[in-house]
Amino acid sequence: MQEIIIDGGDVEFFTSPKEYKQQLLLLIENARQRIFITALYLQDDDAGQEVLSALYQAKANFPDLVINIFVDFNRGQRGLIGEKASLGNRELYLKLAKQYSQTIHIYGVAVKRKEVFGVLHLKGMVFDDKLFYTGASINDIYFHQADRYRLDRYCTINSLPLADSFCHYLIDTFIDSGLAPQLNLIDLPDALQQKKNLALLKQKLKNSHYPVNTLSTHSDLSTGRDSAFISPLVGFGRNNNQLNQATRKLVQGAGDNMVIFTPYFNLPHALARDVIRALKRGVKTTMVVGDKTANDFYITEIEDFSTIGIVPYIYEMLLRRFVKRYQNFIDKGLLNIYLWKDGVNSFHLKGVRVDDRHHLITGSNLNPRAWALDLENGLLLDDVNQLFLSKTDEELQGILANTIRVRHFSDIEGVNDYPEKPQKLLKKIRVTQIDRVLKRFL
Repeated sequence: MQEIIIDGGDVEFFTSPKEYKQQLLLLIENARQRIFITALYLQDDDAGQEVLSALYQAKANFPDLVINIFVDFNRGQRGLIGEKASLGNRELYLKLAKQYSQTIHIYGVAVKRKEVFGVLHLKGMVFDDKLFYTGASINDIYFHQADRYRLDRYCTINSLPLADSFCHYLIDTFIDSGLAPQLNLIDLPDALQQKKNLALLKQKLKNSHYPVNTLSTHSDLSTGRDSAFISPLVGFGRNNNQLNQATRKLVQGAGDNMVIFTPYFNLPHALARDVIRALKRGVKTTMVVGDKTANDFYITEIEDFSTIGIVPYIYEMLLRRFVKRYQNFIDKGLLNIYLWKDGVNSFHLKGVRVDDRHHLITGSNLNPRAWALDLENGLLLDDVNQLFLSKTDEELQGILANTIRVRHFSDIEGVNDYPEKPQKLLKKIRVTQIDRVLKRFL
């Protein structure tokens, strides 16, 4: 695993969606050489239009500024779930490309033939020598534009080697390879060509990693106590997945305490085993999970229920089973599970913190889908001198402020407590035993 030395003052954490928006627009305005933005989607809404307008303005102000955006190919060409068929976000991209004389590049990356089988879930935005890392995409709710918001993690790292690493990966994997067509150009590859591109890209992704030119070892820290290490990680597929392996190693190495953030409770079996083994050896474990009402797909009782609305209930069922099975660890004070809920807002936090030293900041949802289907990345921070402990403690306390601690499995609703429509559907799913299939894709 390749490591980069960073100074203690080079990392900054933010705690709210409004700060996310503010920082993103400020970074766009101040960039002079390059802007690389990677996200699942850049939405055709007020937030997306504002960001794209800022990018075109930045290009107009500084013509030599390189601007490359990477979004999921399939996700970028459909409307929101439940909406009528459309060109999706691509319609906005094409409109602006025609409207402005400046050129920016918006690449569509297809890691699988259909979105349900896997998406581009890489995160990270480079502005000159700074990396802005968050699990958030770009739309109104991630920016807290109106009454609702979706909470994520946000941090900036000043590091030329790290910024270069992210940019070189994107250039080599998607641009120079020619395997990611531009969504803001009229012509796209036909079905046959796209099938060939996908096969070539999948093969390339299996062997991909972040290149790091400036390598360091822990002995380099002997000359100063104001430094830490950071490792960029990428993972795709079940086999030889660098990000998954690093996550498991992190949990396996926990000696005193551990915090896990996941919006959707459905840990991969291997990771779940690692967590249980950590509990058995006495590691105090905190898990912060989104309440079902804080899920993207939750449908209130006053709305028309559709099949996709069953997803939050499945996650809650899995959590209730887990708590019931490992109630003894809760009773001993070793396992603390917190459900995040703040009105109608949603929870999108991911990551792992171990022994107040190691921090995995990632867009991976830590579920079977992320571990086997999606293209994911993350940053592993080794804060050997605990330079960021106060900042991460502040972040954690802010997150826990909107949580309820689960003290017993009965604190979590069961199937019989659910409204009529999700209750009936869940019972039908359990009878037909297709929940095993569903869990793989959730």
